[in-house]
Amino acid sequence: METYLLVKYLHVISATVIFGTGLGTAFQMWMAHRSRDSRSIATVARNVVVADWVFTTPAVIAQPLTGTLLAVMAGYGLSDRWLLASVLLYALAGVCWLPVVWIQLRLRALAEKAVSDGAPLPAAYHRLFRLWFILGWPAFLAILVIFHLMIAKPSF
Repeated sequence: METYLLVKYLHVISATVIFGTGLGTAFQMWMAHRSRDSRSIATVARNVVVADWVFTTPAVIAQPLTGTLLAVMAGYGLSDRWLLASVLLYALAGVCWLPVVWIQLRLRALAEKAVSDGAPLPAAYHRLFRLWFILGWPAFLAILVIFHLMIAKPSF
């Protein structure tokens, strides 16, 4: 396979992994939260944390590497506005994602503690979950716009 196509393949796959894993884990966390069952929440949060490390983290690292390589190989200027907008949106998604990873660790710990204590989920869990939910939206929307920019490469 030609080098450019291999890099493009890796770029598309890693973008798909970021989007798909993010959407899937968000759905699972939301559904577990809605159940209000501490055991379910602890299990799902544990799995979401693993999915972020195993799938999302490598894809997050691959994206800027393959994206930069693709831009250079295709002859795009790294200062092209659509590309700069993509990079800024990617940074926005990252700024939202990093605290989400920490929040997921805390949600997991709080749910596990509630299970071990036989107690309801504490107020801290609910506050953190709201923050987790709020931070997910700009990251999700940023990724959608990035997909558009990568496909359309608009000139603005």
